[in-house]
Amino acid sequence: MQLWLFLSPPYMFQRRKVNHKSVFITAVAALLLYGLTVSGRSAFHSSSHFLQALTFAVADTTPVKPKKQPITKPALQTREGAAAQQNRMLIDTVPVKKDSVNLVDSLQRKDSLVQKIDTFDFKLSKDSIDAPVDFEAEDSMVIDIPGKQIFLYNKASVKFKDVALDASVIRLDQPTQILTAFSIKDSTGKPIGVPAFKQGESAFTSDTIRYNFKTQRGLTIGTYTQEGEMFIYGEKVKRISPTVFFAEKARFTSCNYDTPHFAFKARKVKFISNKVAVTGLVRPEFENVPIPLGLPFGLFPMKQGRRTGLLPPQPVANDQLGFGLEGLGYYKTVGEYWDATIRANIYSYGSYSLFLSPTYRKRYRYNGGFNISYLNTKIGFKGDPDYVPPNRNFSVQWNHSLDGKARPGQSFSASVNVATSLFNRYFPNNASQNFNNTLQSSIAYQRTWAGKPFNLSVTANHNQNTNQKQYNISLPDIGFTVNTLYPFQKKEFVGTPKWYEKLGVSYNGTFRNQVSFTDSTFTLKHLLDTATWSARHSIPIQLSLPALGPLQVGPAISYDETWHSRTFVRRWNPATKSVETVSEKGFYQERQMSFGLNFSTAVFGKLDFKKGNVKALRHVIRPTFGLGYRPDMNRSKWYRAQVDSTGRELWFDKFNGSQAANIPDGRSGSINLSIDNNLEMKVRDKKDTSEAADKKVRLIDGFGVSTSYNMLADSFALSDFNFYLRSNLFEKISLTAGANVSPYQVDPKTGFRKREYAWQADKFSLGRFTSGFVSVSTQFKSKPKDEKKEKEKQESERNRRNNGDYDEQSRELNAIQRNPGEFADFNIPWSLSFSYSLNLNRQLKLDYSGFETLITQSVNFNGDFNLTEKWKVQANGTFDIQTKTLQYLTTSISRDLHCWQLAINVTPVGIYRSFSISINPKSGLLRDLRINRSKFFYNLPQ
Repeated sequence: MQLWLFLSPPYMFQRRKVNHKSVFITAVAALLLYGLTVSGRSAFHSSSHFLQALTFAVADTTPVKPKKQPITKPALQTREGAAAQQNRMLIDTVPVKKDSVNLVDSLQRKDSLVQKIDTFDFKLSKDSIDAPVDFEAEDSMVIDIPGKQIFLYNKASVKFKDVALDASVIRLDQPTQILTAFSIKDSTGKPIGVPAFKQGESAFTSDTIRYNFKTQRGLTIGTYTQEGEMFIYGEKVKRISPTVFFAEKARFTSCNYDTPHFAFKARKVKFISNKVAVTGLVRPEFENVPIPLGLPFGLFPMKQGRRTGLLPPQPVANDQLGFGLEGLGYYKTVGEYWDATIRANIYSYGSYSLFLSPTYRKRYRYNGGFNISYLNTKIGFKGDPDYVPPNRNFSVQWNHSLDGKARPGQSFSASVNVATSLFNRYFPNNASQNFNNTLQSSIAYQRTWAGKPFNLSVTANHNQNTNQKQYNISLPDIGFTVNTLYPFQKKEFVGTPKWYEKLGVSYNGTFRNQVSFTDSTFTLKHLLDTATWSARHSIPIQLSLPALGPLQVGPAISYDETWHSRTFVRRWNPATKSVETVSEKGFYQERQMSFGLNFSTAVFGKLDFKKGNVKALRHVIRPTFGLGYRPDMNRSKWYRAQVDSTGRELWFDKFNGSQAANIPDGRSGSINLSIDNNLEMKVRDKKDTSEAADKKVRLIDGFGVSTSYNMLADSFALSDFNFYLRSNLFEKISLTAGANVSPYQVDPKTGFRKREYAWQADKFSLGRFTSGFVSVSTQFKSKPKDEKKEKEKQESERNRRNNGDYDEQSRELNAIQRNPGEFADFNIPWSLSFSYSLNLNRQLKLDYSGFETLITQSVNFNGDFNLTEKWKVQANGTFDIQTKTLQYLTTSISRDLHCWQLAINVTPVGIYRSFSISINPKSGLLRDLRINRSKFFYNLPQ
């Protein structure tokens, strides 16, 4: 039910001339209005009766009963249209009969002395509201005309500008313009229709709400609201302005229960919407039991997204550094696109560290960040046998990426990680970083030209070995390619293209410059002396000929040329009894030209089954046969050198050690052969027998073998057999395997190949296994309890990965690795994953005396399950099958405490042994409010 009402003080009438007829008509209208609308015992009538009175019309002397009309949705009149509305409503209900006497009222004629003013015209008070008010009620609307009040019952709603109020009962007082909303109780005493107020982004519910339309201030009792992850309750809340509130006996918590498990209580609070809440004395309580501890004041951030503020520390204990506080810092937003975080770690033995992490992000343009770290490490104290005097180290990291929409056809990214040699070794409480001795960096720029076949890439790479204090920097590393061009192709196709129109030519070029140095040799002279550059040019020419029946034929020609700035010559030094490598500067070239003719086809096989669930098996064989010729254009690059004191010599390539890839040696006339297979299965659907319901299952994605035979080689003409297998069985088990098999016999004393084939020995053998690998992985997990919650989690993770806050992501990853129990997902009842890897490799010994076989195999496992609805157990580790030892194991037990979480993490095996127990809120806003005890059982490398 709705009604247009005008809220204003009593109307001010203006009169300059009294008309007796008008006074009489007004009196009659007032008596009728009073008799029709104020006849009840409480002077209350429904809005429909009220409207009937206002619209009651009289024809002659017999009133006509109006039809019942539904109450339409009205809005209060504004000042400009109120007078016109009042004139339309206040029509004389007793019209004067048309006769010769009163046909024209002489008083309505224009008088030059006195101007006639209608007695029902009025002027609006300046105190009236300036916008319409919209009322709704599902049950009824009652109007108290003498009391000038309106009552709305059952799902009542009032809207005024951007203010919306819903409640079970709403009362509006017209003279004071105060609106009061409250709920009612059912037979069980449960409240129904609790008042809910909303204005803009501010929303809350209360037991009682009083709101003044004129001043737009209000008072609420028993108010609940939510700001981000924080739930706030105030016993009394006074609204001063749309953004400022004062509360008495307030409570802050991240628990969404009406009676929260924990909260912070304050007697007086000032709220500034979307900014901060400032309190006086604040103290915590658990299960409504106050803790005899408190703070003189409290600051609770109310702003969503980025906000400036303090970062609380976390207490830790370390055998070598002492007790300390980690993570104490400050976060500052710097403009719209920048922010910065500064953190500090302080320890009782005198060590400290500083971390500055500014980040930047501009949507659809770029994002990135820096991480500048400084460590002043002091292990133990004087007199301690493990005492290490203070040493200083620093690290600089930079990450940047350019959005693809910012500059179409261009991309730029950077991942820079530079540090002093001892930085990782002394980084506190991060075992994986302490034992990492490799740092890598990369800066890359790529450019493509729209409508043109050119592609350019420029990169700079950095590789650092902190143990050897060795730096390798590649700057610049340039690549330029030209996509395949068809010089004989016509601009406009007419009919079938000729065979020569499919002749394509392309170009690939690379240039690389590299310098190497150590901490002690970092000088400009050394950099110039050790700088090594190389360039390579490749021009492949290919032609796609028409198919010869089932055969696809493709001839190809390729020319490659490599430029070197150095050669590397190995010499035997009798004084040291070792092989030394000497580099010689200059400009050197090596060239290669190759010709090829390739044939390929496909053979299909199918086996149908009439019975069972398996309907058919499909096998596809794709053989490839090729002929190739490569002349020997680099015979001079090979030389022989002594490798031991017995005078034994081996052949070496003088370009072996250059940055460019080596060109194969010698003349070659090869026959290349490869066979690829895949296997599929078609399964019947038991419920649906239609052809479309059959399901295809890929059993083996690919398996095959490849080899080649050099007809021009004087020995070892047959190359190794390369076997491979890849499959994703039932979309659950990922399997990849590969092996290299040499077809030649081997000398058991030296490990070198002999000219005889393996199958020519006394015992038949296809060949000698030289290297191979097997990798198997799978994962099984139950369905989530709440599908919607799981999708929201995945979406949140994607947004966090795309946020560009690399420093925050790095800290989160480290936290997950160190404390997996704190990040347990109770929505997944159980999950299990494992992987197995086997690697075998035969390599030449360092003293060139023969070959040795290296074998590594391990099993990685990770699993968790819900012991009960609120308890979860997790474990992950690595087992080395070769040594039959458990290399690494981490176990955790987590307890879901609704708004809190308990996590116990134990790493009993490995060099990173540790123990930790923590209790903390789930809310990210209060995550640092934790009770934590950690113990590490490893020593920093000395």
